[in-house]
Amino acid sequence: MSDLSIRAERPTTLQRRAVPFRDVELRAAATGGSELTFTGYACVTETGYEMSDWLGDFTEVVRQGAFAKTLNEGADVPFLVNHGGLTLARTKSGTMQLDEDTTGLHVEARLDPASPHVAALRSAMDRGDVDEMSFGFWITRQQWSPDFDQRDILEVSLHKGDVSIVNYGANPATAGAQLNAREVASQLDRLSAEQRREVFDRLAAEFTPAPELVEVDEDLDFFRARATVLGL
Repeated sequence: MSDLSIRAERPTTLQRRAVPFRDVELRAAATGGSELTFTGYACVTETGYEMSDWLGDFTEVVRQGAFAKTLNEGADVPFLVNHGGLTLARTKSGTMQLDEDTTGLHVEARLDPASPHVAALRSAMDRGDVDEMSFGFWITRQQWSPDFDQRDILEVSLHKGDVSIVNYGANPATAGAQLNAREVASQLDRLSAEQRREVFDRLAAEFTPAPELVEVDEDLDFFRARATVLGL
């Protein structure tokens, strides 16, 4: 049985979470000017969702107040589509305002309708082709339940992250499992020999072809036979 306490190590890479449109609207400015105003929520706090990592499934909750520090520090955050491309609005330029309320992270962005990117976004929203928001962030403070089945995100940094309208966001059930090779190696180094063998056996079971599809030389020893099966 793997030691779930390994999860206590705080992720150091950019994280992304998505949420279906919540109170989203794209409208002409009330002043009658040429700008369009986008409003909606990039994150809903105090609502659990399912995540998954290499140790299995767990629940995650972004706690109310998680955005307070980063917003007070004046985080530089762009408004994007699918986490990339041209910046359509930005907190640094004053064309986007981020606030945390009792629902979550509220976004208000002033967009230029003369931009072809904004026109394309408006069309996609009108047609219902995009219906989720996502945000990129770093976890700066977290807390796990005693059984490591629930992670509470207590504080995040949005600086140099983003808020995005997305076709469909990275599934929250898989978004937290995006570890780079260095992080995986670090996690494996913390396991006992028995636990590393368990991980190896699980990977071997997942990627080993059906026995009838593999021909193994009877003269090979056990380890060479396993390497043949794994295609190594």
